[in-house]
Amino acid sequence: MEISLICMAIALVGGLMMSRLTRLLHLPAVTAYLVAGLLLGPFFIGALKISGLGFNSLDQVENFRIVTQTALGFIAFAMGNEFRLAQLKTIGGRAVVIGILQAVITTVLVDVVLVGLHLLYPSMISIPCAITLGAIAAATAPAATLMVVRQYKADGPLTRLLMLVVALDDAVGLLLFSVSFGVATALSNGQVNVIAVVVEPIVEIILSVGLGAAMGFLLNWVEQFFHSRSKRMTLSVAFVLLTVGLSMMEFDIGPVHCGFSLLLVCMMTGTVFCNVCDTSEELMSRVDGWTAPLNVLFFVISGAELDLQVLASPVTVFIGVLYIVARSAGKYLGANLSCRITREPKPIVDHLGITLLPQAGVALGMAITAASLPDGALARNVVLFAVLVYELVGPTLTKRSLMAVGEIRPEGRTSARTPNMPKMEK
Repeated sequence: MEISLICMAIALVGGLMMSRLTRLLHLPAVTAYLVAGLLLGPFFIGALKISGLGFNSLDQVENFRIVTQTALGFIAFAMGNEFRLAQLKTIGGRAVVIGILQAVITTVLVDVVLVGLHLLYPSMISIPCAITLGAIAAATAPAATLMVVRQYKADGPLTRLLMLVVALDDAVGLLLFSVSFGVATALSNGQVNVIAVVVEPIVEIILSVGLGAAMGFLLNWVEQFFHSRSKRMTLSVAFVLLTVGLSMMEFDIGPVHCGFSLLLVCMMTGTVFCNVCDTSEELMSRVDGWTAPLNVLFFVISGAELDLQVLASPVTVFIGVLYIVARSAGKYLGANLSCRITREPKPIVDHLGITLLPQAGVALGMAITAASLPDGALARNVVLFAVLVYELVGPTLTKRSLMAVGEIRPEGRTSARTPNMPKMEK
């Protein structure tokens, strides 16, 4: 236990110190935390095998999974705050159209490229692996996007639309992956499992939305018994922890395997709570402040999880580059086309697709599931390679796009050590 505490302390300090260095290069803090994790991981400082100084192995990094899952829960809870009814009435319908279209177009484009590679070089990649990677390509990382938006206090039409589209990506990506993986499994085994392809994905989404909504209403009801700000914040934190724990449960109902999507459950909890609680805005901001260190840990640990061994395989790197190029083109073209259909302003048409490039946890979770395919190890390694690239480059591209449309505001005072002095009126 003492080693784990020392590791977390070094991870926090290392991430913060790295953010001071990357600030000189005008890079987002998310990138700094990821780089710090990479340096503290098992391929750099962790390779020294000094207990407490970095993460000595990937297995040790995996032991911190409870931290990353908890952080994801709070991130999803915060994203639920974007689904306020007033905002949904103005851009909700457009966000749904864009969210679905860009994901489907990305999947189709990656499928075409990788299936074409199979037709040219059958021994390099199988069709089941190709269509599975196509579905994984639809997923976008909400955590990195949210952190960039928060750090630079971005706000405007593009930012608000982006947050809704990224939030919808989990549900759309889950459906696409479940169907594609079911088809891939059928091609590999020679038999189609209708329950796995059709029933289980729909059940997972319904259960996730139902549990999230119930927890949101329950949180609002319990909050009414407390009036102290600190106690209400503590209760909110407790409910998010409870929701994360419940969303990890799995069970079977007859032949149907039932589970929950952590992101969907926590996002729905935040959505319901922010729409039924009059003081939710203040509570959300207080919870966000409490979770700041947790978010730093999340990205440092995510950086330590990046497996550099995938770079040793030329085939993995080659397919990974194709995957990155095809996915990037799919996200950009898909967002561009769907924004034209919904008649968005030109700045959104030109820049939304670039902000959808980050990819991380959700994609890695899908890749672990895909590992059960005959060549599932290739799919996992390709996604690991892509995540390595996207996590380091994606936040910076998101920042530049938001800057290009003028939605990044000044960060305010540069030092918390000095008070903000009001300007003297002339």
